[in-house]
Amino acid sequence: MNYSSRLEGFYKLTPGQRIQWLAEITGLAPSQVDDLLEGGLTLEQADALSENVVGLYSLPFGIAANFTINERDYLVPMVIEEPSVVAACSNAAKIARASGGFRARADDPILVGQIQVIFEPDYDPSREATKLSETIENLRTSHQKIMSARDELIQLANAAHVKLVKRGGGARDVSVREFFDTRSGPMLVVYLAFDTRDAMGANMVNTACETIAPRIAELTGGRVNLRILTNLSDQRIARASCRVTADALGGEDVAKYIVEAQALAEVDRYRAATHNKGIMNGIDALALATGNDFRAIEAGAHAYAARDGGYRPLTHWEQANNGDLIGSIEVPLAVGIVGGLTKTHRVAQIALQILGVKSGPELAAVMASVGLAQNLAALRALATDGIQKGHMKLHARKQSLVNSH
Repeated sequence: MNYSSRLEGFYKLTPGQRIQWLAEITGLAPSQVDDLLEGGLTLEQADALSENVVGLYSLPFGIAANFTINERDYLVPMVIEEPSVVAACSNAAKIARASGGFRARADDPILVGQIQVIFEPDYDPSREATKLSETIENLRTSHQKIMSARDELIQLANAAHVKLVKRGGGARDVSVREFFDTRSGPMLVVYLAFDTRDAMGANMVNTACETIAPRIAELTGGRVNLRILTNLSDQRIARASCRVTADALGGEDVAKYIVEAQALAEVDRYRAATHNKGIMNGIDALALATGNDFRAIEAGAHAYAARDGGYRPLTHWEQANNGDLIGSIEVPLAVGIVGGLTKTHRVAQIALQILGVKSGPELAAVMASVGLAQNLAALRALATDGIQKGHMKLHARKQSLVNSH
């Protein structure tokens, strides 16, 4: 699709006018327009997705405008009920757009699974002194056996996903970590790195882990317990950056204040938590719109923020010598454009059509840009009028609508 994301006066239109305009430029069929209005999910479909279903729950579906990412324009669908998020994100994207927009990229879609192996030696008080050295030796021997069987394990994992392998995906690597002093005794964990292509890939990885688990038990002589993916997708990082002029922000002082706010988040976990929550406002909203698992994304993002033992901001802001503000974000994003909810939820399919992404990594790159924009908007508001001015104005509009009903 070839369109400009610069939507002058879009917010002034009625919802019906916005939908009509959107349908025209993105090629939505009349039935898709109906899906947008009705929610895109029937009660029967919902009953198949979850348990004890008694109804459907709707949330606003909005469009964030003005995004230019890697010199291409994007209209960004966002599902969120919090006032001012979509408007703030669009405004930040407009500010960045004036300086060329965002640069973004994402790693290959590698998702990692874990197979936990427990060692339970017979307890013999007379041999207590030698038990530790024997345990260490047992773990190391098991480690070596697994690594010697690396190619075999990769082939075994791929045998469960023949179609994916033909598309260029599948198991990529096997590694091992040893743990000597857990409260459940000694154990090692086998890590399976798996390329999921354009899917988020949780079910693929879980199946692969369960497939190779019996062979790992044979190799080690231990008992396999957990066989499941990790949501800390630190081999699947998305990165985005932007540079905005001080004039576009409202002056060099605004850029300075934003850097000062960033500095507090770097040393204070209480501020860092709120800083990152603002980032996730944008990322989660896009994840919900496109049918991706925002809970998994949240878990991975916050674990990544604490990867060095503290809890840090996911973004970084600094001021250049000429007063420009330079920002970047680095966040793990295991997201996809096929499988999962996108197979069932018609509005998620529409969101992907509007966005126009062609791969899972491209979606991750856009998502990282949205998170950076959302953070810029929040920090700029905090550095100028305060967060409540725009937020409460929209909140009051929402409240008046509630009261009128």
